[in-house]
Parts: sequence; structure tokens; C-alpha cells
Amino acid sequence: MPVHNPPMKTGSHSKPSYAVALSNAPADKRIEILRLVGQSGSISQAAREAGVSYKAAWQAVDTLTNLAGVALLVRAVGGFGGGGASLTPAGEQLLDAARQMEGARLEVLQRFTGGAAQALSGTGLRTSMRNQLPCTVEALKRQGQAVRVKLCLRDGAILHSRVTHESSELLGLHSGQSVLALCKATAVKVSMSDEPVQGSNLLQGFVTRVSRAAAGGEVAVELSSGLQLVGFSGPDSGLKKRDSAVALFDESAVVIAVTT
Repeated sequence: MPVHNPPMKTGSHSKPSYAVALSNAPADKRIEILRLVGQSGSISQAAREAGVSYKAAWQAVDTLTNLAGVALLVRAVGGFGGGGASLTPAGEQLLDAARQMEGARLEVLQRFTGGAAQALSGTGLRTSMRNQLPCTVEALKRQGQAVRVKLCLRDGAILHSRVTHESSELLGLHSGQSVLALCKATAVKVSMSDEPVQGSNLLQGFVTRVSRAAAGGEVAVELSSGLQLVGFSGPDSGLKKRDSAVALFDESAVVIAVTT
């Protein structure tokens, strides 16, 4: 007899958080996977159709479930046919909301072109990360369980990010793709030294703002592309406005976001 095992138990007072789950719906492969599970009744089949691994498909469902705060799938284990998965009413509602949001988004974007449309495409992304750099995926290299992503800024400067293989699959990363590279300001060290550090990114520019603090202050650096990068300098860095400077930050500190 099949055993139903929903991913999350919810009480009578639980309220779905569809707004959170759909915050990046237009670019979210997780929504596609949930839709495919609903169509096929199978996580493994949905993974094959979406072109991701079985593990990545479950990661997608688990993440959406956490964001929504309610069970989106009911899983039947064993029994005739080997079991399967079906959407809960909350899962159906989430997909319906995603369809309506995408239709409304496309209707609005059709009224604008060029830079306005590009800027609007990223307005749904809200994060505490102050550094958000538009760039293009140049190459991907599998390294064990991780993928090293080579990113190119619009001035040709290169930076790298390390993400899990499952995250790369769910984002659908590929060469030529436009993405955002995100990084916390606290992860960026700004100094005058340009000595490279293995596993770190190094970007050059000039200081546009600097705060004075005994333990080191916040520094804004303008890159040659005109992009702004915010980080922190060490004590007695000697940095002043208009000085040449370098920004150093680990590859693992770079988060990739897909907005379109």
C-alpha cells in the first residue's frame, strides 16, 4: 500500500507564502520542475525533461516548499507502479499564480525597450548584497561537486564564482548568458596592493568614496566599466579619493543570480 509522505507538515493556522516562493518566478527553473512533476507525476521524469539531475530536482522542490511554507507535493512510496508524486492544492495554486505573474510581467515589458526593460527585469531581486554586477557567463568548468563559472564584465574584466553542480543546473547556466554577480560588501577587501591570491577575484579601479575608521573604513571603487563596487579597507590603508585601488574577494563569495 502506498505511503504518502508530504515534504512538510502544516497546521490549520499555516498560511502559504506564495509571494516569497514566486519572488524570482520569471527566471526560476524550480517553477518549471514543479510544473513538470504535476504533469508527469514523477520527480525522476520531471528531472529528465528539465535537463537536471534527480538530486537537483528534489533540491528545487524542497526550496520552493520551504519558501511557500506549505507542502507542494504528496509523494507515494512503493506500491503498484513504484510510487510517484502529485501536487497538493497549494502546489496547483502556486503554479497558477506563477502563470499569471509571468503574463503580467511580459505585458509590462513589451511596453519598454532597451535599458528600461533591462533595468526592470532585475527589480524583483531584493537582497542585502550591495554589489550587483551585470555580466556574461563566458565558460563553466566542473571541479568535483562544484562548478567554476567564468564571468565577463562589460569592460572585459574577468571574475569567477564557485557554485554547486545542482545550482548550476537549476539556474540553467550556459555560455553567453546574461546574469548578475552578487557579493557582500563585507567580503570585499580594498587596498593599494595588486598581488593576486589563488581562488580570489581581483578587480582594479579608483576610489570614489572612503570613510575613515580606526579599524578600517568602507570604500567605494569605480571600475573601468563605470560599475561601482563597495568593500572595506584595513586600518591605516592610506586610501584617498581618486586613488588607484584593487578589490579582492573570494570566488566562493560570488553569488550568481538570473533575472530574465
